[in-house]
Amino acid sequence: MSDYKQKTGSDEATMLSRHTEEYNLSVVKSNPSLAQTDGHELKKGLDARHVTMIAIGGALGTGLLVGTGSALKNAGPGSILVAYSVIGFVVYMVMCALGEVATFIPLADGFTGYCNRYVDPALGFACGYVYLFKYLILPPNQLVAGALTIQYWIGKDRVNPGVWIAVFLVIIVIGNIFGVRLFGEIEFWLSSLKVMTCLGLILLLLIIALGGGPTKERLGFRYWHNPGAFIEYKDKSKGLEIDGAKGRFVAFVSVLVNAVFAYLGTELCGITFSECARPRKAIPKAISLTFYRIVIFYVLSIWFLGMCVPANDPKLLSASGSNASASPFVIAIKNARIDGLDHVVNACILLFVLSAANSDMYIASRTIYGLAVAGYAPKFFSKTNRLGVPYYGIILSFSFCLLGFMTISSASSQVFSYFVNVTSLSGLIAWACILVIHIQFMRACKAQGISRKKDLAFRSPLQPYGSYIALFICCIIILIKNFTVFLGNSFTYKTFITGYIILPVFFICYLGFKLWFRTKALRPSEVDMATYRDVIDAEEDAFAQEAAEKKAHREAQGSPRDKQWYYDKFIGWLF
Repeated sequence: MSDYKQKTGSDEATMLSRHTEEYNLSVVKSNPSLAQTDGHELKKGLDARHVTMIAIGGALGTGLLVGTGSALKNAGPGSILVAYSVIGFVVYMVMCALGEVATFIPLADGFTGYCNRYVDPALGFACGYVYLFKYLILPPNQLVAGALTIQYWIGKDRVNPGVWIAVFLVIIVIGNIFGVRLFGEIEFWLSSLKVMTCLGLILLLLIIALGGGPTKERLGFRYWHNPGAFIEYKDKSKGLEIDGAKGRFVAFVSVLVNAVFAYLGTELCGITFSECARPRKAIPKAISLTFYRIVIFYVLSIWFLGMCVPANDPKLLSASGSNASASPFVIAIKNARIDGLDHVVNACILLFVLSAANSDMYIASRTIYGLAVAGYAPKFFSKTNRLGVPYYGIILSFSFCLLGFMTISSASSQVFSYFVNVTSLSGLIAWACILVIHIQFMRACKAQGISRKKDLAFRSPLQPYGSYIALFICCIIILIKNFTVFLGNSFTYKTFITGYIILPVFFICYLGFKLWFRTKALRPSEVDMATYRDVIDAEEDAFAQEAAEKKAHREAQGSPRDKQWYYDKFIGWLF
């Protein structure tokens, strides 16, 4: 038995006996969290299948279907395959780090809570507000992208884009206001459709590459030889060309940022962990599937895409916008002379955008809820209705969604695009904070005699080196995010300012909070590794007992072949 178990005790009866009103009151008083009090509680409404599918489909969006086009034309198929693989490693380390910390004690105040508990309250304040800023701006941006997608079929001269923005806004508010259970079901089925779409496109690209399309032309690795797997950096807007190995390296570094954009949002499933019914069972499964998602949906799709579309394809070079016309997948389909599928892909892009807008509003409401629970935002943002929905957070996100209507004016649209660029760095900062949390968590486990191998429900692989390497890569990309503004004779200061300004904002929040409240970084021996641990253990036992009773009831009935039987037989094993 480990030192930790000797200190806290593992006897179930002892643990459950502590769950009295006096004990719960003392827990609340010893912690600034409001999440355990009536009217401020989130509901445990997400099953393992919800969390798993949200984790699988969380980052599948226009960044993959559309954004890969610009990366391919700027660097070539070899460069983007390496870039997406490198960032895929970082994402996997981030998700495993988050999974290990969250399965130990899932916190209702999200990343802010983990920073407060394991690192420094100042980091929790800075990370929380930077992350909130991102998810207040992303939903209106997604609504605008949805309106642009509709314009592939219906031009703005026929129907004002504001109409589609209003329709989509009503849909995502409904998806969020009626409880986490409805949100989970919507995201489960939307993510399922996203997964099936991506699998279908990957299979189609492989068939086209092997000569199974209408043209019967076997492409293989033809485009890796001409125009080449690693092409040189070019920027037509500046009239800049960098030749040779230096140009190929610059092109590779420039698409690392494209790869990051495609993966951003992967970590959002971590916000759902506090509303998961059985975190000790659901989170490890959700995290373990992250590796397969990265390999299948990103690495394979990028690999096959580079086989089917040359980097110098005229359609790719002239592509623009957020609809199917800019998707390299559609270009591959058109080059293979397959009619009609471009409309299918555009419908899929619309589906991806709606799913992203729905989940972004959810994350915004839970992030401001977490800040309020931690005492960093007005207390009323922590209030929840009887369904466990932080409705003031929904109202706040809805208010920012109204910014989407400003894009109806072309002048305002340009301002809004800069505003969106401001938030793009916050995802990388969140990844870095998660890795710092995990590093400190591992140090605390070692200092307090907790065996990561024996006492944890999930343990991140490749540690401790994996988190350190991923953190180093994150820091490098944060610094080089918009480095291309320094190349050539002209300096695009607007891109530089909007691309980097969130970084000093983060440090101002961190240092300002630290100086004002005189906080200090926690030493590993000072980290609280006990509070709420037994609460989570008791909840896990209760849900496990309920699941066992349901199973016994079905076996007593002879395991009838109903909806539950088909789910358990053909789908449930995945979750």
